[in-house]
Amino acid sequence: MHLTPNWSQPATWAEIPQQDAKRALAEDVGPGDLTAALVPAHAMAQAQVVLRQDAVLCGAPWVEAAAQQVHPAIACQWAAAEGQACQAGTVVLGLEGPAAALLTLERTALNFLQMLSAVATHTAAFVHAVRGSGAAIVDTRKTLPGLRLAQKYAVWCGGGTNHRMGLHDAVLIKENHIAAAGGVAQALRAAAAQAAKAEFVQIEVETLEQLDEALHAGATMVLLDNMDLPTLRQAVARNQGRAVLEISGGVTLEQVGALAAVGVDRISVGTLTKDIRAVDLSMRFTKA
Repeated sequence: MHLTPNWSQPATWAEIPQQDAKRALAEDVGPGDLTAALVPAHAMAQAQVVLRQDAVLCGAPWVEAAAQQVHPAIACQWAAAEGQACQAGTVVLGLEGPAAALLTLERTALNFLQMLSAVATHTAAFVHAVRGSGAAIVDTRKTLPGLRLAQKYAVWCGGGTNHRMGLHDAVLIKENHIAAAGGVAQALRAAAAQAAKAEFVQIEVETLEQLDEALHAGATMVLLDNMDLPTLRQAVARNQGRAVLEISGGVTLEQVGALAAVGVDRISVGTLTKDIRAVDLSMRFTKA
């Protein structure tokens, strides 16, 4: 089972930007844009979207979906590629179409671009920090409600790796699951019944003793939660390559390089999608 969208093949996930754009426009435009109605219906215009800071561009499919839903005559001409690192001042997009429609589109388009570019930019910084270590930077379920797939796409755009999409496609046994099941081994035995439905089964451990218990019970993916560097080194040594090891818990950009150096396979980072600061962009009419 593999429920993760194949981002490299847009045909397999094209409905996601369409659905997100529909909800965003319904929220913003509602029954109609009262201010844009002041502009003559026949007026045409051109506009540019400019980056105001260095960033990894992300969100083109969402902008294009919103543009087509606002007015099919809007044309998008991208001057930078999806996933491209761009400098402040770069014109990333040219727009042409009915002036009123461009005005209606502006906020929704920029909202998608500023949020998804922020996720991609933040992810790219983490990926750069662990380059050469062999550790993948992985996202989490700490996403904006209703925009999980969009944010996970942005993580992929920034060079990161997607964890499970939700509770439906993989098993992640955490502290409370272990407590409710009666222990590490008991939880893993219970998870065996779900294995056929799951993309993977992973268990979280907080101590070396729990790690030993999980490995003895046949764990193939283990999440090492909030361990310090000396303990992580011991965990890698005890594992001896038997299970995929992932670090989790309060990982920062400043410390991620040292964490990767202990020899784990993956590092999950909630801040990729949770604690983001929107990228600064603006749209300006160049001809009206």
